Amino acid sequence: MSVVADTARPAPPRRRATRRVVLVTVGFFLGAVALAILSLTLGKYPISPDRLLALALGTGSDFERLVLMEWRLPTAIAAVVFGAALGLAGAIVQRLTRNPLGSPDLVGIDVGAFTGVAIAMILLGAKGFWPIAAAASLGGLLTAALVTALAYRGGLSTFRLIVVGIAVAAALGSINAYLVTRADVGDAMSVGLWGAGSLTRVSWQSLVPSVVILVLVGAAALLTTRSLRSLDLGDDVATAHGVAVVRLRLTLIALAVVVTAVVTANTGPLAFVALAAPHVARRLAPGTGLIPAIGAGAFLLTSAQFVALALGLAGIAAPVGLVTLSLGGAYLLTLLIGVRRR
Repeated sequence: MSVVADTARPAPPRRRATRRVVLVTVGFFLGAVALAILSLTLGKYPISPDRLLALALGTGSDFERLVLMEWRLPTAIAAVVFGAALGLAGAIVQRLTRNPLGSPDLVGIDVGAFTGVAIAMILLGAKGFWPIAAAASLGGLLTAALVTALAYRGGLSTFRLIVVGIAVAAALGSINAYLVTRADVGDAMSVGLWGAGSLTRVSWQSLVPSVVILVLVGAAALLTTRSLRSLDLGDDVATAHGVAVVRLRLTLIALAVVVTAVVTANTGPLAFVALAAPHVARRLAPGTGLIPAIGAGAFLLTSAQFVALALGLAGIAAPVGLVTLSLGGAYLLTLLIGVRRR
């Protein structure tokens, strides 16, 4: 009887929470993959779902394989991978700042990357993926360093970090606008199209190295999970556990900047994905883990890309950056109303 009673005993809360996190994360990724596969069928040249596997195996016309393998497949993979990367960056920034509004969007990293690209394209005439990626990374890193330096007053206040980040982002936004207005028409259009945020410019040549970089950075971030748990309890507790708090913060900020810069270099700024992904993950799974936020980011960006493609079929030209901006603005407003009520 005791054996039966033990086997019938419900799982402990921690095990149930872990099981829920796993189920939610797997659900996010399965949903993202499903939407990415469906997005392969959408476009001016429709491809039926039953043709996808045949084309992937090498049958069909050369034009169909070109459309699928060279144009649409890199975009679909980028939606999953880049969304996951932005979810990771958002989760890192929110846990470091301990603020639900913390994200690369709001602390100026995105705008700094845009400034780096605008300077490279307009003033230096840079073209191609690698120069733009380097400019975006440098702009993001310098912005993060500036925000951190201005916000540091014997310590790094999370509230001060966000306020300074918003102020720096506003200043850089005015610089970006000035650069665009002073550029010739061709450069201004190139920067403007890049700034709209789109996955359609992603190719295998830029996607493969970007995925390698993001996987390495993501693995490095996940290795800090145990130290992050100690940091969640406060700097003093983390120090008592042997965590080098300042070095950990700087390392994680650098990782978040690199992730954001790599994605931004490929697509342009994709607003609010990094902000919303950790919130969606926390609503469905307990805790503040990085992995559920990664899954939520992948699902959010693939959903936005699917909406953008569907709008395109309806005759409405809407890059994915515009979709994330519209949906993210509404989500931010809802979030702020909820925070004020609490």
